[in-house]
Amino acid sequence: MGRSPAIIARITAELVIAAIGLTLVVGALAATQGWLDHHFLPSFLFPRDWYVRAETAARVCMAIAGLWLIVSTRPRVGRLVARAPGMTFSVVIAVLLAFAASEVALRGMRLRPTEWLVPDEEPRRQPDAKLGWTLVPGRVGQNSIAGRVIEYAIDPNGYRVASLDAPVDHAKPTVVFIGESVVFGEGLTWEESIPAQVAALTGMQTANLAVHGFGNDQAFMRLQIELPRFQQPVAVVSLFMPALFGRNLDHDRPHLGPGLVWQAPEPRSRLASLASMLVPYRSDDTIAHGVESTREVLRGTIALAQSRGAQAIVVVPQFGPDSEPERLLRQRVLDEGQVPYVLVPIDAEWRLAWDRHPDARAAHAMALAISTALSTPLRQSRPQSR
Repeated sequence: MGRSPAIIARITAELVIAAIGLTLVVGALAATQGWLDHHFLPSFLFPRDWYVRAETAARVCMAIAGLWLIVSTRPRVGRLVARAPGMTFSVVIAVLLAFAASEVALRGMRLRPTEWLVPDEEPRRQPDAKLGWTLVPGRVGQNSIAGRVIEYAIDPNGYRVASLDAPVDHAKPTVVFIGESVVFGEGLTWEESIPAQVAALTGMQTANLAVHGFGNDQAFMRLQIELPRFQQPVAVVSLFMPALFGRNLDHDRPHLGPGLVWQAPEPRSRLASLASMLVPYRSDDTIAHGVESTREVLRGTIALAQSRGAQAIVVVPQFGPDSEPERLLRQRVLDEGQVPYVLVPIDAEWRLAWDRHPDARAAHAMALAISTALSTPLRQSRPQSR
């Protein structure tokens, strides 16, 4: 004699809950620190020890949740399904419809790219069809960082300058800087920023083309647009940080594909985008493609600078001891990619208070390294300490 539908429904429900719980437990055990370091890239926002503690806490919570589902929730859900299968079916359908409705609602909202979530933060940005965004030109903004009010003056070209009445002269010999908020000088006065300190050390004009939130490919695209305007470019300085490598994998904004071909932003599920922000897992293929595309962008930056008779300098700041994940990323992108660079060891404490951006001391260390490199040919790569 066959089993009743209620019993079948109960067994099915308990098997499903048990499978979910077992998956969580196995996942917690399998997600070793080595696996996590491989698939969750170094973070610019959080120190590594914080990141490791958060990952460990997440593994513990997964294991506890899995065991709770298996031991406690599974029999309760089974009994509920046996008593009221119709209601259980309705709850499942309601949950699925809620996910679908959330996706539709979120599609009605304008979600910004990952690196430009806050529209009104200083320095202000504006949409740009090719680059994703640029700085709003011809204005002065202020931001309070680490207990100081910092002024950001952006000239009509969209470059950061000392003041609006001191624009960059495209006819003069110039050291051109490209990059993101580190190069821009987030939280630093103009005089404390890397380009300004290089100008003070060398006596040459510098141009700060950096834009907050840029990946290496966006910085390169901006250089392609702006470099022809400089009549005497002396050098092009760019920055690579393993902690910022993840930006180069973002395709929710204009980006460069293989062969340095421009690609439009890729449409993506809104729920998937939110999930990736909370759990920034990266597959092996995604990281491998990112490594290759970053190499290609940096080589393209060097070639573009050299085509104008300018020296190319890739600066790589290293804050504190070299962690294994960052060392491996640097090795894969730069050393194995045969990209010449300047490695700048920096005290781990030389960051802004309550902020991960370099402080004036760190900026000075990078400025000194750049000033030295301006008169010293770079080797093809730097040996890595182990």
